[in-house]
Parts: sequence; C-alpha cells; structure tokens
Amino acid sequence: MKVPAPTILVADDQDDVLEAMRLLLKPEGYRVRTASSPREVMRLVRKEDFDLLIMDLNYHEDTTSGKEGLELIEEVTGIDDIMPVVVMTAWGSIEIAVEAMRLGARDFLEKPWDNAKVLATVKAQLELSKALRLGRQLEEENRTLKAGKAGQPTVMIAEAPSMKPVIQLIERVAPADANVLITGENGTGKGVVARVLHERSSRAGGALVTVNTGGLAEGLFESELFGHVKGAFTDAKTDRAGRFELADKGTLFLDEIANVPLNQQAKLLRVLETGEFERVGSSKTRRSNARILSATNANLNDLIGKGEFRQDLLFRLNTIEIALPALRDRREDILLLAQFSLERHCRKYRREITEFDEPARRLLLGYAWPGNVRELNHVVERAVLMASLDRIRAEDLGLRDAGETARSLEDMSMEEVECFLVKKSLKRSGGNVSRAAEALGLSRSAFYRRLEKYGI
Repeated sequence: MKVPAPTILVADDQDDVLEAMRLLLKPEGYRVRTASSPREVMRLVRKEDFDLLIMDLNYHEDTTSGKEGLELIEEVTGIDDIMPVVVMTAWGSIEIAVEAMRLGARDFLEKPWDNAKVLATVKAQLELSKALRLGRQLEEENRTLKAGKAGQPTVMIAEAPSMKPVIQLIERVAPADANVLITGENGTGKGVVARVLHERSSRAGGALVTVNTGGLAEGLFESELFGHVKGAFTDAKTDRAGRFELADKGTLFLDEIANVPLNQQAKLLRVLETGEFERVGSSKTRRSNARILSATNANLNDLIGKGEFRQDLLFRLNTIEIALPALRDRREDILLLAQFSLERHCRKYRREITEFDEPARRLLLGYAWPGNVRELNHVVERAVLMASLDRIRAEDLGLRDAGETARSLEDMSMEEVECFLVKKSLKRSGGNVSRAAEALGLSRSAFYRRLEKYGI
C-alpha cells in the first residue's frame, strides 16, 4: 500500500509568503494546504488531519505583538496535541519565541527564512510527529489488548468427525481477507476460531482487537468502535482511538453481533462498506483497513424477518460462515478438552493433579453440557480447586449424574438459582441475549457478567 505524502498546513495573511512556502515544500514531496487567517486554520484543523502546521504569529498589518498567533497555538494544540506547530514571524524575539514554545510550538522561524533551515526543521518535526503518533497508538493497543499475544499459537482441539468440516473451512479461508461470520451456541469456542483465523492469516503480525458489541452500553457504542476526541462528552478527558482504528492492518472481532442495537447497525454498515468513520466529536474522516470477523449464537435470518437486524449488514459480515457444533455433538472431544483444561488450570493454581478417575470420566461424557466448552472449562477449574487427591473424582466436578432429575429450587443456593434462571431465560429467548436479559430485568452488560460468572 502506498504511503500518502505528509500534509503540511501553512498559515499566513500574505499571499506571497504562502506561495513561496508552497514552492519550497511541494518539490520535496509534501502536500501543502494554505490558510490566511486563524479562523481558516481552525476550520481546516477541525475537518482534516495535518502532519505539520507552519504558522505566522501576526495576521494584521498593524500588529506585531504575536497575540493572534499565540492564541491560535493554544486552540490548535487543544484539538491535536501531537501535530507539530512551527511558528514564524518577521518580528522575531526571544520573548515571543519562549512564549510560543510554552504554549505548545515545537520550533521557531524568522522571516526572511533560510530554505535549508526550513526543510531541515520540517523533516525533523515530521519524524517526531510520526514517532509520537506511533507511541500513542501503541499505548492505546496496550490498554485495549491487556492480555496481548501470549507468544504461543492458539490450541484448537478438534478430533470429532463433526469438527472436520470446520477445520477444513478454517484452513481454506484463514489466509484470505474475506469477512467471516462464526455461528454456534454460547460457549462453543467462537472466540477460539477467531484467534486461529487471525493467527493463520497474512495479518497475523497486526493486532487482533476483540469487542463484545452486545455488551456495550448504547451510549458508548460509537465511542468504543470509532473513538472520540477530547471534550466530545463529559468524561472524554483525552483523545481516544476506537477499535476500528486499533485494528487497522489487523483483525477486528465483533462478538455477539446480533445484539447490536438496530439504530447503530447503519453506522456499523457504513464502516464495513467504505472503511471510513469519524471519531465522536470530530468531523475528520479516518480510514481503517481491518479484516472483520463476527460471531453470534442467534439466527440472524430470523432476526431479519422480525425487523431486528439489517439484511445488508448480514451480507457484509457473512462472506463465509463457519458454524460450530455444540459440545454434545462432538463427544469425542470432551475428554481431550477436559484434560487440556486440567493441565492449564493446574499450572495456574500450582496443583499436581494428573488425571480424572473413571467415574469422573463417565460423568463428563454423560453430561449434556448446555454451556458447551466454556462450561466444561469452568467445571474443570472448579474441580482443580476442590480436589483433595492427585486426581479429579466425580464429586469434585459438582455435576449432576446424567440420569438424575433436577433438584428443586428450594434445595438450591442463591447462586444456583440465579444460574438456573439465566440458563432458562437464555433457552426461552432462543439464545437472544437482549430478550433474555430483558425477561430477567437485567441490562445486557449485567447479563453478560452472569454468563461469564457461571461459565455459560
């Protein structure tokens, strides 16, 4: 991809100065925009991204104080505190230079200028700006991707015949840039598939940015996905990059895509179609070259029929669909997954447990696993903590025997009752988290916390 030339904004109230600076900078490969007043500078800075601003300090013939320019520096740096500002004036003085630097200017030029000095200053400031912007982007990535890359490829256990078509499809589509929709019940491993697709793609060197779109409060949806600028709303203390920006040249995984509010789906569709978006509070158009992976446990075609999901959005997301079977349909993998989880949690909790005894293995194979792989992992983690021997026994698992009837609510603890109600509500809603949460009087984010808590 061709890297665009740096864009420099030059501000001065004299046309001959603007033209001279244009003639100096353009042959060096820079794009040059001009402004003749502070108002014009602010209009352009609010609308576009610039790599450097070279500006005069005085904009009226009878003014030599530099006051207009000093005020402009404060306004510009309030919008973009990384863009370098180089000031120039025919009335240069140490006092004005010091004040300009205190307010945010990076360098100072006197008129008439020396061409070599101007070019050297421009080059140095553009390199500094590039380094600062890269540093800020890395900080944003670190905050968003706390777990980061563990350095080891994602392990995907899939020996069951029902998983063979899934593995074959992953191998075919991973190297491509096609958008992929991953479907399956809660806990079937959609996030694992997304990580494998990213790791085996040409974008593996870039970031994999994951966002639970269904768990976002509606008021924060745009800010999380597209970012915001300082002052866009009460808590916007600094500029912040959104997930699309952080995933540029990498992969963006939109989990629980069915739960995106209908009024936000059009905004999401626009970015998927054009790659363009604006941060909240800004009119500057930005671009993101991210591959889009999405996941849902809902039937999107049913939601389209009910007017709850846009068909054109589904077309954009669903270039390829990977449908994951439930754990009950891949029983050949249950013990393999359980052993993998056992070893991982034993390392985490420093336990020396090597295996499941035979009754525990029978119970694992006979259980229905309504919460799929996520529930299995949760059960094994609990067993590792509860086990008193060097092996996991059936009673350590905390599961009912497959033939045992359900206990009455009176015999359950408060947490068991809550878990039961969450599962029941989710089943009644056909896997639609929004409806399940509403039935229990919970917000989507509160419902998601309970799903995670109980390993559902």
